[in-house]
Amino acid sequence: MSKTILITGVAGFIGSNLAVRLLQEKRFRVIGIDNLSYGLKEQIPDGVDFHQLDIRSPAIHPYFEGVDAVYHLAAKNCISDCQSNPVETADINITGTINVLEACKRAKVKKLIYAESSALYEGLDRFPSAEKETAPQSFYSLSKAAVIPFVEKYTELYGLATTALRYFCVYGPRQDYRRTIPPVFSAFIIKLLKGEQPFIYGTGEKKRDFIYVDDVNDFHLQCLEDERTNGKVFNLGSGKNFSINEIYRTIASLLNVSIQPIYKNDLAGEAQVTLADIGEAQKMGWKPKTDLKTGLAASIQFIQAELKRGNIAK
Repeated sequence: MSKTILITGVAGFIGSNLAVRLLQEKRFRVIGIDNLSYGLKEQIPDGVDFHQLDIRSPAIHPYFEGVDAVYHLAAKNCISDCQSNPVETADINITGTINVLEACKRAKVKKLIYAESSALYEGLDRFPSAEKETAPQSFYSLSKAAVIPFVEKYTELYGLATTALRYFCVYGPRQDYRRTIPPVFSAFIIKLLKGEQPFIYGTGEKKRDFIYVDDVNDFHLQCLEDERTNGKVFNLGSGKNFSINEIYRTIASLLNVSIQPIYKNDLAGEAQVTLADIGEAQKMGWKPKTDLKTGLAASIQFIQAELKRGNIAK
């Protein structure tokens, strides 16, 4: 029997990829909610029952009726934007999430799978980072941390099964290249395809744990039906990290270009190192399958197609 799944943030990078994956399974009906402040309507796949709404609005509540599970991915998540506007950050990420929890409670939704963030580890200096210890520093990560006790209380009071996912640096097709500070993969690929010099903030020696979106979606689907994930928190990363300079050299090599980047002043509020301890997810039988070069090649192919279609300014 088919299940009805609701995704908040369905027009975003992870949300739109997840919607595609669920529809490909041909056993899910997908409802999508997004206010399109960050996401793109053209990224929402055909077959999604889409509603342009803000997660802070009570108007979302009727769409939770009859829903079996919710993926709550909508958020204000560009760290530089969050640092410059902490009030809006708290309103979207805290108030919006509580409104989603309330909608789940009223509609008697069985399962909520929601995005926390690996930014919760940004103040730690022991790696790899495990789920048991956090040290949020930025307004973004503080807003994510503030939601945790609300989720726990809704679970305790109303029996809502929840799974929290701490994504590390997810990359792949549909990555949001329109952000104020675009993700490095998209920013590098777009600039190099245009024959321009990309920017690197700082020395380029920051190290990041990158995970391909298809591998993340493998675990998304497992969370729907594996009761062992209920009440748990999972890191989703590769368990490996690479410097920004290494990423740049790999992309330049794949594109066969020798353009040198421009180094700019470092960005405030960013961790120097991210590295996931993925042991808890591995205990569930999950493991990343996509190596960096394979994932980058798919990302390049997507952006090349976007440029050809005119969706990226030349």
